[in-house]
Amino acid sequence: MNLHFEELTGTDGARIGIATLDAEKSLNALSLPMINAMRDKLDAWAKEPQIVCVLLRGNGIKAFCAGGEVRSLVEACRAHPGEVPTLAAHFFNSEYRLDFSLHTYPKPLICWGHGYVLGGGMGLLQGASIRIVTPSSRLAMPEISIGLYPDVGASWFLSRLPGKLGLFLGLTGAHMNGRDAIDLDLADRFLLDEQQQELIEGLLQLNWQEQTPMQLNSLLKALQQKAVAQMPEAQWLPRRQQIDELLDVSDVRCAWKAIVTLLDHTDMLLNRAARNLIEGSPLTAHLVWEQIKRARHMSLAQVFEMEYTLSLNCCRHPEFSEGVRARLIDKDQKPRWHWPDVNNVPDAVVDAHFHKIWEGRHPLADLSEY
Repeated sequence: MNLHFEELTGTDGARIGIATLDAEKSLNALSLPMINAMRDKLDAWAKEPQIVCVLLRGNGIKAFCAGGEVRSLVEACRAHPGEVPTLAAHFFNSEYRLDFSLHTYPKPLICWGHGYVLGGGMGLLQGASIRIVTPSSRLAMPEISIGLYPDVGASWFLSRLPGKLGLFLGLTGAHMNGRDAIDLDLADRFLLDEQQQELIEGLLQLNWQEQTPMQLNSLLKALQQKAVAQMPEAQWLPRRQQIDELLDVSDVRCAWKAIVTLLDHTDMLLNRAARNLIEGSPLTAHLVWEQIKRARHMSLAQVFEMEYTLSLNCCRHPEFSEGVRARLIDKDQKPRWHWPDVNNVPDAVVDAHFHKIWEGRHPLADLSEY
């Protein structure tokens, strides 16, 4: 199943639950069985009095989690064009329920976000109560490249970033480092990659019977003091004003045109971001613009309900399948988008992505009752 669970007992008898993503070759990509198993175990740990804290981590040095395992999803989509495969409905339902449960978890939940933290990996990291990044961390929502859109709660966390940064990062799939994550409140602590075992040992030595928040904060603060000297330079906050001015536009077509001007920029970070956009899906750009606009005043549960609708509709349209084919299956890196020009994507197609395609109650409606 590529997932490993263990429990470690501390000095006072309290237990720490550790969930390890263990699919190193696929950069710990999340499959449906992994998602279901993780949710079942986290639910069980939440009800177990002796479990006082949970650590979520990924095996291997390259990645915590590089996203969802979308190849099998797309194979199902290609087998039934224009329809929503049963696998897709199950996958997104389970993934978003898992993500929501992390955001609302009743015990300290620590996520160790080293290496690549992309797509579905971001959904896990952002749900944790203590989000740790390291010098190796590379965070992004790169769905523009595969014709999907930033999901797993990204409507929530991107729409709440300063100024136009969330919009920019969603449109370009640009990577953030550990310092960026701290700056933008997408992480809580910066630790060294080699400090994970020291963190675990510290957790096992805590007295979980009294003043737990103070002890936990002191432990994390002490560990971070050893790491802060290796924090990388900020990339995105110093460029916020420039990005805000660039994206002070009326619609996504103007935003696309503005970002494309960065292709000639001497700032290679901005240049690379623009190239990601121009090689990406114009339909995705429309969805990003609309989802961030809509999500600003939504609750977390409403965000996941909207994203579930969006994701199922993406499975019905050709861009998602074509993007995954080009990037991950055939790897020719030359997606043939159905709508290759951002100016020609029909408004009706964009709007249709936000409308449910099933009868009756929303499958995630119970999240709003939490």
